[in-house]
Amino acid sequence: MHHPLFLPSEAAPAGARPLPELPLLVLVGLTGVGKSSLLEALAYPTLPDRREVVDRYVLPLFGVEGKTLDRAERFALTRRFRQTHPGGVAEALSQARTLPTWPLLFDGLRGEAEVAYALEHLPLAHFVVLEARDLTRLSRLLGRGDHFDRVKLDSADEGELRATAQGVFSAEELEQALGWGFPAQELLTKLKIVVEERKNYDPEGPRRLLEGHPRALFLDTEALSVAEEARQIEEFVGRIHAQH
Repeated sequence: MHHPLFLPSEAAPAGARPLPELPLLVLVGLTGVGKSSLLEALAYPTLPDRREVVDRYVLPLFGVEGKTLDRAERFALTRRFRQTHPGGVAEALSQARTLPTWPLLFDGLRGEAEVAYALEHLPLAHFVVLEARDLTRLSRLLGRGDHFDRVKLDSADEGELRATAQGVFSAEELEQALGWGFPAQELLTKLKIVVEERKNYDPEGPRRLLEGHPRALFLDTEALSVAEEARQIEEFVGRIHAQH
């Protein structure tokens, strides 16, 4: 269920309130960690997602709104944005407004700096951190068929695959991925997305920041089914509601 979000430069109705004054449930996790399936299972009111916030707030700052960019180009622009706005997308949220409702979800924040900014500037927000290995995320990206998952390629031979994977995937993990039978070009495209995202966001950062924190819930999306994840979040939401 889509819920409106009014960014700093956008007119908001009289009943809208600043997000720092409202309880919010924030999904934290990298591409392919399982956020979309979970959102569908929960069916909570959901703010425009990270992709849309970047389209509406970040891209206009660089004069590229409305242009078709691949994932690598978007990563590069958001990296430039964070050089002057360390809180990244969380800074946009902290200045935005919405109509009060609960539970209310945002998908999602990435990396330690964004979560740290949200932890300080969205004092009523709680965080659901979704975790999965890079190899699992790569597998999910290969299986989901999202047209958004594109990067420009010069070549897609095995040497390029191995060079791209270096430092992120072990030789054994790459051999496993090569054995899945996907065309080399498709495998390299998704591999580049995982690797480029790792350059921007350390997946261990949110755990360093939030492990043991009362406003955080960690879910291993490899060990849990979507139904089990949803049940834990519903219990988490119930505890939050009881506190307020």
